[in-house]
Amino acid sequence: MSGAGGTGRVLAVDWGQRRFGVAVSDPSRLIAQPLVTLTRRPKQRAPVAAVLALITQHDIAEVVVGLPLTPEGGEGEAAHAARAFAEALARRSGRPVTLWDERLSTARALRAAREAGVKDRDSRGRIDQMAAVVILQSWLDAQRSGGAGARGNGGTDGP
Repeated sequence: MSGAGGTGRVLAVDWGQRRFGVAVSDPSRLIAQPLVTLTRRPKQRAPVAAVLALITQHDIAEVVVGLPLTPEGGEGEAAHAARAFAEALARRSGRPVTLWDERLSTARALRAAREAGVKDRDSRGRIDQMAAVVILQSWLDAQRSGGAGARGNGGTDGP
């Protein structure tokens, strides 16, 4: 599996129809922190070039892309689009890209934002970043514990 025992920064992307929250780890892969929110216009391509620029700028060794599964664990249109996005990143960056089950990441980010007094409508971009942090931190924790994690973490380089 990619990432097990790896070193170097990891970038995580919370894939979305309009916004992509992005988070990054520290070089020792212990802590995830928010980085930026990328946006795209309706019916436009995902911001692959912008993510590639972040990979270069932050010396990223590996990428994790949130896989938006249905509550039952199935894959719909959004999951297929996230897979295509992850494959494009892997192909164009030459870095390992892993898909990670992101169910409930936005709900957790919303709950944390509300507890901190952040208004949902005023901070959608920050909430997307927080969702990326949730995705990345769960992946980092799973890597340290040696667990295979949730369905969908096989990435573009595995089953």
